[in-house]
Amino acid sequence: MKKDLVRKGLLIAALVLILIGLDKGGFRDVKNKAARICYECIGIG
Repeated sequence: MKKDLVRKGLLIAALVLILIGLDKGGFRDVKNKAARICYECIGIG
């Protein structure tokens, strides 16, 4: 019972933080950093 409550609380907290990150443009930042790292790995950037 208590374990389920903790799991649900963590799930709700994670979803709220994901939505806040999306609202602030976090997805764009992560995508740009990932692309930059990828370019550096293959020697373009």
